[in-house]
Amino acid sequence: MEIEKEGMVEKEGKFATWMITGGAAASLITLLLGHPGCGKSTFLKALAGKLNKSLKLKGEITYNGYKLNEFVPQKTAAYISQYDTHIAEMTVRETLEFSARLQGVGCRADIMKEVLRREKKQGITPDPLLDAYMKGMSVKGQHKNLQTEYIMKIMGLDSCADTMVGDAMRRGLSGGEQKRLTTAEMIVGPSKALFLDEISTGLDSSSTYQIVSCLQQLAHTTESSEVVSLLQPASETYDLFDDVILMAEGKTVYHGPRRNILDFFKGCGFTCPERKSIADFLQEVRTKQIFSRYSSKITFFLLLKQKENIGLVKERSRAVLELLA
Repeated sequence: MEIEKEGMVEKEGKFATWMITGGAAASLITLLLGHPGCGKSTFLKALAGKLNKSLKLKGEITYNGYKLNEFVPQKTAAYISQYDTHIAEMTVRETLEFSARLQGVGCRADIMKEVLRREKKQGITPDPLLDAYMKGMSVKGQHKNLQTEYIMKIMGLDSCADTMVGDAMRRGLSGGEQKRLTTAEMIVGPSKALFLDEISTGLDSSSTYQIVSCLQQLAHTTESSEVVSLLQPASETYDLFDDVILMAEGKTVYHGPRRNILDFFKGCGFTCPERKSIADFLQEVRTKQIFSRYSSKITFFLLLKQKENIGLVKERSRAVLELLA
């Protein structure tokens, strides 16, 4: 799945984010970096189709070539807030099952029917265990236990499945467990595009690493697209991401593979010291003074990257259409 975004968001005559263009491919997890107030939350909400009505979007946001008004983005994309809001009296398993039933099976049942039809036509005998798992995942109605157990396992919540969530007045989950539960509530549904906003708020680096590691496994195994906003990730957490989007003053400074970002800034005249964290280095070079000084080089790079992303989206869209033909 590819997501292409291009446009800007305006509120009361002022632009919150603008000059944002790029794409997010399937099976990749993207890190969104930027200082507080640079427009990260507005950007993620715009991608998920959850912008406040007081905000005006100029430009286009497309999913595989389809605009947001041509389908229901809530069934495809999920926005995960930095705030944990749960029902304190419910257990972890009850919370996830409740969330799964509200979100529904989505397109899994239709996909399973098409897979069975093609297997029967070509005489393919599927693996019994995999076949049973896929059928269990695509059952409509109340049979969501298999999906719930799977999500609890990959998010590390299986050990506290029957523990009440709790709140300030009731003892329950720890801060890291509640943050993982917030993420699990959304990924238990059929969404294939996940936008996570400051999920490290109130967590230590170890808990953040565990959550991002779970998200990385999820993206690579389910072929979902994930954009994760973090303020200052540790080096170990930073290395888990495939792509990086660096924002400053509502603009995109860099968008591309993580492995190429140091070469890009080296070409702009900035070299990361050997003993310095790359994430810390990126947070320093995106300051307003440096951004203004090198805006011409950055803009030229973004124009080249835009052409590459658009070409990638078109190429993969054609491949998908050929497979479905």
